[in-house]
Parts: sequence; structure tokens; C-alpha cells
Amino acid sequence: MSGTVVDNTVGESGVIAATAAGLTWNATAITASTVTVEGGNGYWINTTSNTCTITLPSAAEKGDQIVLIDYLRTWGTNKIIIDSNGLNYQGGTDAFTVEYNTDGQSLNIVYSDSTKGWVPLDDDASAYEPTQPPTQQAIFGYGLTSGAVSMTNLISSSGVAATDTTGVGTARYYPAATCYGGDKAIFGYGYTSSSVSMTNLVNNVGVVAADVTGVGTARRQLAAAKYGTDKALFGYGNTVASGDVFVSLTNLVSNSGVVAADVTGVGTARQQPSAAGYGTDKAIFGYGYSGSKVSMSNLVSNSGVVAADVTGVGTARTALAAAGYGTDKAIFGYGDPAAAGNTSLTNLVSNSGVVATDTTGVGTARSDLAAASYGGDKAIFGYGYAGGSVSMTNLVNNLGVVAADVTGVGTARYVLAAAGFSYSA
Repeated sequence: MSGTVVDNTVGESGVIAATAAGLTWNATAITASTVTVEGGNGYWINTTSNTCTITLPSAAEKGDQIVLIDYLRTWGTNKIIIDSNGLNYQGGTDAFTVEYNTDGQSLNIVYSDSTKGWVPLDDDASAYEPTQPPTQQAIFGYGLTSGAVSMTNLISSSGVAATDTTGVGTARYYPAATCYGGDKAIFGYGYTSSSVSMTNLVNNVGVVAADVTGVGTARRQLAAAKYGTDKALFGYGNTVASGDVFVSLTNLVSNSGVVAADVTGVGTARQQPSAAGYGTDKAIFGYGYSGSKVSMSNLVSNSGVVAADVTGVGTARTALAAAGYGTDKAIFGYGDPAAAGNTSLTNLVSNSGVVATDTTGVGTARSDLAAASYGGDKAIFGYGYAGGSVSMTNLVNNLGVVAADVTGVGTARYVLAAAGFSYSA
């Protein structure tokens, strides 16, 4: 039987008491696809990358206990499978399939006898109460005037744009940007005289770092968004210096700003889509150009997996922008529609990733602009092209309502990028 016999100085009958903390806990989280566990132990099971089959001991005594915990709340994506290894599990033989597939679940099992075998004391999912603070500030950066630039403009928590900050890193246009790590940002990829894959990290006070040699296929006219509360991904784009070679590949970004190798793309290859986070931990790519302007979207799970095309809602267009607002929703806005000329219409995205029909636009119709979240639950569209470069902005409140033009601050430019950053106002 599991446990430790406590001191019994008077020789009285007693009970077997559990050891301190009840169990011996495995020192590191299990990431393998298979593991054999032992009685009297607790295990953290990390299924971020794969399903895990857990083999129980082939022999057990009454009272043997094993605890399994969803280390990163990913059992809903990659489940665990219990192999009872010849013993019964809740009265069923090991021929039965036993699976657990709920995020945040913990499984506490105790061996009873040969009839019932292993019996769960509990298999509940723990409540996920902590809420990450929202970003308060934003940054617009890079772009094209009469040539490529690397300047940036910070946006305060009240949506006020600051004057130009001298750029850091290679001047370029057609990059993408997003928040990562909760309170930082990253600019990535773009075009100089050819497509590039370099990145520039932005710390939580808005300081842009030097170029980091890129990972993944060099490209321009892509999009980026955060997912999973503290990670991000770049996706789609055009890989050649001139002409059209569209891709749908993605590159994940860790919560420390490290860009991963190419992931084979899902959905229609295209350039100049836009992307934003929604639903607190997921993302959406939408619209773009794939030989013609489209309105399709692709949802991204909280583990960074891109889903197949969803037939678009609203006017097909390219060169638009998107941002999160209202803590769990998103907005697509502006762009170049199939008909000639720019537009200022918007499309709201619900917290379940459903794109709404067109909302009549507010502000100057334009394309090749950027957008970001700011102020905890609001968004801002800025800069762009309307027959020439502009530096105007349009604020979006926490209900998704776009305000009139605000005269811009800083150098007018277009084909730039923007992202939220900082937990501090």
C-alpha cells in the first residue's frame, strides 16, 4: 500500500498517513507521446505538441494513487489516453478506450481492487481565472514615403500619436507587426529591394531593437497577430521581388520573441490580408489578394493552428488593416475593394470569430494603412494611402465604433505596420 506509517509510540492501531504533499511529483513535465507512470506519484503532462498515451503500472495495491495534471491546458487540443496495462479501470478491462480531453483537467486515480481496478477520485477541470492585462499603448513603424523608412510613432493609452522617433533597423515597407509576450511587439519581414525575413523586437516601453536575422521564407505583404495570450504568428504574403508568388505558410513566434521555421500553410495563398487577435486567445486572418481580391478568412486556434478557408462576409478587398477591440473582439477596416478606389467600410468580428457584414465607413477612404489595439479595449487605424501618403488616424471605441479623422502626427506614409504593447498606461 502507498504511504508512510507515522510514529506509533504507544503501539495503538492506526492508519497509514500520506507522505508530505501526498505524492512524489515528477521533476519535469512529460512531453513525450508515451510514458509509464508509477503509484504514489504525480505527473505534469504537457500535450502542446502531441497526444500522450499514459501506461499505468501492471501491478497495484489497494490505495495506490496517481495524479495527472494538464500542465499547459492543452488536453482539449491533444488528449491523453490511459492504458490500464492489464488492470481494470472503473470496472472495465483494458480493452476499453479511456481518454481525457478537457483543457485544464486534473485526474486523480486510486487503485481499489481487481474488480473495479483504478477509480478516479476526481477528474475535474480547474477554473482558469487569471486574466492577462490588456495592452495600453501602440506603435506604428516602417513604411514608404518617397523611399523606405524605419521611423516609428508611439500611440498613448488615450490614442494620441507622438512625433516621429528615429528608426532602428533596416528601412523597409510591407512588413507586418503584432504583440507578443503579453506586453511587447515585433515587426517582421517586408521589402527593401527584395523580400526579407528580418525582425525587430519592441520592448514594453516602445524601444525598437536592432535587426534580428530572419527565420523562414523571406516575404512581403503578409500579416501578423497574437494568439494564445502571449504568442504570435506571421502568415501569408508574397515571396518574390516582382510579380506574384503567393504563399499561405506561417511562422510562430514564442513568448520570448523567437520566430520559428516555416509551417506549411493552410487556406488560400494570398498577399495583403490583415490579421488580429480575437476571443482573448485566438486569431483571424482575413481578406487579401490571390489573383483577385477576396473576403475569405482563416481562424487560428489558441495553439497557433490555422484552419481552412471560411467563405468571406463583406466586400472583397486587399490592403486593409485589422486590430482587436473590446478585449475579445476584432475589426477589419478600410482597404482597396474589387471596384476602383479605396474604401473606409469596416467589418466587426465577434468573440467566436464570426465576421459581420459591412458597416458604412467613417473617415477618409484609404488603403495600405495599419491598425493596432490600445487603451486596454480600443483600437486605432493610422496612416495609409489616399491618392498620396497620409498620417491621419481614426480611433475605435470598445464597441467597435470608428470615429472621424484625427489630423495625423508624424511623417505621412503607407504600407507600414502597427502593434500594441505595454501593460502600463
